[in-house]
Amino acid sequence: MAVFVALGAFLMTLVGGWTAQRVTDRRHLVLGLAGGLMLGVVGLDLLPEALEAAGDDVFGVPAALLLFVGGFLVAHLVERLLAVRRAAHGGDRRAPQVGLTAAGAMVGHSLMDGIAIGAAFQVGGGMGAAVALAVITHDFADGFNTYTITSLYGNEKRKAVAMLVADALAPMVGAASTLLFTLPAELLGSYLGFFGGVLLYLAAAEILPEAHHDHPALSTLLFTVAGVGFIWLVVGLAG
Repeated sequence: MAVFVALGAFLMTLVGGWTAQRVTDRRHLVLGLAGGLMLGVVGLDLLPEALEAAGDDVFGVPAALLLFVGGFLVAHLVERLLAVRRAAHGGDRRAPQVGLTAAGAMVGHSLMDGIAIGAAFQVGGGMGAAVALAVITHDFADGFNTYTITSLYGNEKRKAVAMLVADALAPMVGAASTLLFTLPAELLGSYLGFFGGVLLYLAAAEILPEAHHDHPALSTLLFTVAGVGFIWLVVGLAG
């Protein structure tokens, strides 16, 4: 049942990526929406789950928040190192490796989504259905963001499509893997905290500034707000 439900996540991810491809003539709106979706996923979905699951505090601070800050700093360090290396060779500051690394993190997140579906169905059908609803709905945003962020850093279309397909397959692989093992809740919470920091850096330091660089329009801001609102709606419906 978990693998069958993950098929819905597979299809929704592809729909999100297809949507990102079809609106290239409104790139600033695409980036504005992607930034809002990522901000919403971090603040309204990943962090609350991470804080609930990550376990005890570390020197007075929740472990999930420490890893959240660590993820932000690691993303910043990786982006700076790759950009400096590329600039030293006379290239553009936007290193394609950054986009591939970020998309790879999205694939890893989708894999964990599949594991979450499988683990929830091990608890019970009602829990599995609730988690599946949340995952399938926000996988539209995952597919949209995976394609957008891969392309944003100058990667070829075929690479962006390849990362999109990998992101779509990941939930099915993750759900199937739960037949073999069980992921401890604290490890899952730690991962979500770290990944949330990575996503926040990409949204705040890269995607949103790029969205407003050439088109500082009110419509771009409205699309960002709409992205956050969409994730809020998804989280609320999922209960």
